[in-house]
Amino acid sequence: MNRKILKWLPVAVVPMVIAGGTLAAHASPDENLPAKTPEQVLTLAQKAQPQPFSGQFTQTSNLGLPSLPQSDQGSHSRLSEALDLATGTHQARVYVGGPRKSRVQVLDKLAERDVVRNGRTVWAYDSAKQAATRVTLPAAQQPSGKHAASPSSPEKSAKKFLANVSPTTRVQLGNDTTVAGRSAYDLVLTPRTSKTLIGSVSIAVDAKTGMALSVAVTARGNETPAVKTAFTSLKLQAPAAGRFNFTPPEGTKVRTKRLKNHSHERATKHDEATTIGHGWTSIVEIPAGNLPGKSPGATNAKASQAASLSALTKKVDGGRLFSSSLVNVLLTNDGRVLAGAVPASALQAAAAQ
Repeated sequence: MNRKILKWLPVAVVPMVIAGGTLAAHASPDENLPAKTPEQVLTLAQKAQPQPFSGQFTQTSNLGLPSLPQSDQGSHSRLSEALDLATGTHQARVYVGGPRKSRVQVLDKLAERDVVRNGRTVWAYDSAKQAATRVTLPAAQQPSGKHAASPSSPEKSAKKFLANVSPTTRVQLGNDTTVAGRSAYDLVLTPRTSKTLIGSVSIAVDAKTGMALSVAVTARGNETPAVKTAFTSLKLQAPAAGRFNFTPPEGTKVRTKRLKNHSHERATKHDEATTIGHGWTSIVEIPAGNLPGKSPGATNAKASQAASLSALTKKVDGGRLFSSSLVNVLLTNDGRVLAGAVPASALQAAAAQ
């Protein structure tokens, strides 16, 4: 088993599970909303135009994730941070000034983590570590999300589900509601197949703008959402320009990175991740030797890495399994990675093909 898979877990698992979250910050329903069909609300959400905004949101996760051994948390800080963000409750502020200006502030009990983008410059700051990373992006490149772990706001979380609604999805409406003081329709997406771990996705769609105000993902067979995120306050106006300026506090250890543009290189490679199937039962497969975070000259994994891998996964036929209520990840004996919102047996069957 390639132990460098530990570096890949937060990259693969956390976006998948966080990409569907919500906190039901709902007040009493608004009885004055114009009547709409489920299809009309779906169209309203899908055609919502990006706009500047600022707000605060809460993310709550109950995925049944395993715990990283206490002795290993320091040696795998990125993995620890990712698992931390995928468990419990977290609050964050978000500021969006446009496609190239954004800021997310994760509000921990005694610390703050910031991810700030202003043009081609991205800052990732952790006050607890007194450390910051300054990344310069290639021209026209969007941030990949690898620079720092942070919760995903409701409107960002909803995009994945809204973009992939197909005949495999039943679209319905729940009761009208209110989120962060704004009236919203409750759009409910339910898989028509029982071969997925996801039971339903509930999206509060702003009645005026179509913006997603909250998202709740419930595992099959459960009533309480496994992942949830929702705005608790929201202003649909451009934040002050100064919000996107960042100066590291005195005493901060700063690292700098300049990313190269690998778009052409990626386009010519034949061993990129592939998708097996479609819709709710799709599986992503990453070939052996093509894991994010793997670099030439990397040292061999230490014994603590093996302990972490053992604690986070369990041995199954064909490899080791990282399991949660919404997503499973199979780490095969030959070094491949297969992940999806499907039972472990589906991953094993795909790996055997």
